[in-house]
Amino acid sequence: MKTKAAVLTGVKQPWEIMEVDLRDPKENEVLIRYVAAGLCHSDEHLMTGDLPVATPFIGGHEGAGIVEAVGPGTTRVKPGDHVVCSFIPSCGHCRWCSQGMQSICDFGATILVGCLPDGSYPFTIDGQGVGAMCMVGTFSQYSVISEMSAVRVDDDLPLEIAVLSGCCVPTGYGSAVNTGNTQIGDTVIVFGIGGIGANAVQGAALAGATNIIAVDPLANKREFAQEMGATHSVDSGGAAIELAQELTRGVGADVAIVTVDVVNEQVVLEAVMSLRKGGTAVLTGLAHPEAMTVHLSGTDITQFRKRVQGSLLGDCNPTQDIKKMLDLYRAGKLKLDELVTKQYKLEEINQGYDDLNAGKNIRGVVIHEH
Repeated sequence: MKTKAAVLTGVKQPWEIMEVDLRDPKENEVLIRYVAAGLCHSDEHLMTGDLPVATPFIGGHEGAGIVEAVGPGTTRVKPGDHVVCSFIPSCGHCRWCSQGMQSICDFGATILVGCLPDGSYPFTIDGQGVGAMCMVGTFSQYSVISEMSAVRVDDDLPLEIAVLSGCCVPTGYGSAVNTGNTQIGDTVIVFGIGGIGANAVQGAALAGATNIIAVDPLANKREFAQEMGATHSVDSGGAAIELAQELTRGVGADVAIVTVDVVNEQVVLEAVMSLRKGGTAVLTGLAHPEAMTVHLSGTDITQFRKRVQGSLLGDCNPTQDIKKMLDLYRAGKLKLDELVTKQYKLEEINQGYDDLNAGKNIRGVVIHEH
């Protein structure tokens, strides 16, 4: 079949809307009709080359839609089901999944190659197989994905809102609650208030943190963070360190979470320097894989027993936690509607990323037209 998709044709090139070919689902695969796709900064990393991929490449890893058909042997979903895509597949039986660490499932190894677990490419352009971001390619009207990437959700949930539970909500929330292990009474600093940082703020608030300091140079982002539960906001890492010292009588922050758009050595240093003894710095944001973004005093880490921990998908287990996030939303305890700054048509995707880079959006969402 033919489907319209946003395709990256080269580094630092705009997304190009083109018609591509999509094959039928094979064993354990699902044909999905996307309703919505989130505009996450990780796809911007594809454009800048910070996440190197072979082009042409179909973007989008935050998506929600309706199952149109399934291949033989598929058991997790059926035609007509409403689903949210997890950008990390979860097989359920590899070493990591079996120990409750689905975010590092072995089948996630090829998400930047863009092929499905069997090594095949469901998308083709001029007869040549092309990769799709995180095996899901949500910047396409239709896609064929592994059933390991599909999480069934309740039919009455608005998919244009539920889509956020595929990446930015669990990644941010989990960075605070799971990776950072935020406790009642903690002081938490969040460096960078985009879609993920805003949800790290929400996670820390729901975990019972007393002080939540949001760090962002943009006033609108700082104001939004306080709407999401931040108790304080500042415009720089240095100011955050000083404020954390003041609020804790010189002890320091319990948790510092790095969710800036492009991680650099300075923000990592500030995060670690802000910590109390035994505190945890959570590295959630990304940079180019070859960029050495962590340059710290080993003596400081050793003497004060500080911990620097990476976080992927907020250490969440998508098959269960996506549903839990949506249950929190339904109960009125997790804000999702407020995260969507603006909706776009697929043809407006480059404008959406211009708005993201200009700091106008917390989360832009593409609404697919069919």
